[in-house]
Amino acid sequence: MFSKLLPATFCLLLLTQAAHAFAPTTQKVTDNVYAIVGDTSERTPENQGMNNTSGFIITNDGVVLVDSSATEASAKMLEDAVKTVTDKPIKQVINIGVQDHHWMGNSYFLAQKIPVSALAKTVESQKNQEPMNRMRLSSGIGGKPEDLKVEFPSETFDGDEKTLSIGGTEMSLRYLGDAHFPGDAVLWLPKEKVVFTGDTVFNDRMLGVLPDISNVKDWQATFKKVAELQPEHIIPGHGNPNDWATAQKNTGDYLDWLVTNVGKSLEEMEDLGDAVKRLSADETFSFLKMAKELHGRNVHQTYLQLEAE
Repeated sequence: MFSKLLPATFCLLLLTQAAHAFAPTTQKVTDNVYAIVGDTSERTPENQGMNNTSGFIITNDGVVLVDSSATEASAKMLEDAVKTVTDKPIKQVINIGVQDHHWMGNSYFLAQKIPVSALAKTVESQKNQEPMNRMRLSSGIGGKPEDLKVEFPSETFDGDEKTLSIGGTEMSLRYLGDAHFPGDAVLWLPKEKVVFTGDTVFNDRMLGVLPDISNVKDWQATFKKVAELQPEHIIPGHGNPNDWATAQKNTGDYLDWLVTNVGKSLEEMEDLGDAVKRLSADETFSFLKMAKELHGRNVHQTYLQLEAE
């Protein structure tokens, strides 16, 4: 049967099969706020790049979806997840992240005339990082980078903060500083004491310090600014929703560890190779998924960053 299908039809069939091979989990955080938790490992054809966490807010006027996932297929997974909880339609999408799986599914919702909003600072970074995001995503899920359908938000807000009132729910979209990517933002719901942190917080799995993108000391400072909100519920960029103590243990403590321990290594004029070998053997954060793959790389990148200061 497959031999009779046109190439485009065959690709669509494979894409549909891949989408059905994986489904995220939906977790209730408060009465009107939910997290949608994807894989905590790598991008794959099955998860269509949804190896992150997003979520949604149910308002009187409809649903506000936070981030749009990586592809049209994984964006539909988000839509399906919303439908398992409420019959209310998605009325608004807000992008808070710059990495591919936070916004490159925008086209799915824009095609339905659903507005997508973001801070201008976030969109500027999305545009700067688009070529790398295309490469990273296509490498994980298969296909050519140029074949990915990418659309930027239809509405942008200048400045570092925009207060929104949607369907009787107040929320604040804020840039508190660079995190995993420059321009990463958070969405704060003051009444619910919920913060969608995007990639400022990684729960359950180890964060990654990306060459020429993630600045460890900036990320450390941004994390501390999120703490000043005194949130009770954290919906992270990766992993399960939890409380601030968990975010501190999984992300804040690790960023502090990198800055402190790699900084001491430089103060003692330890060679890069020796520092990476010694500090990579430290198992303090081995409880985090992907620590084996990422810890040594993070030490290496932190050393180079601190050395360049």
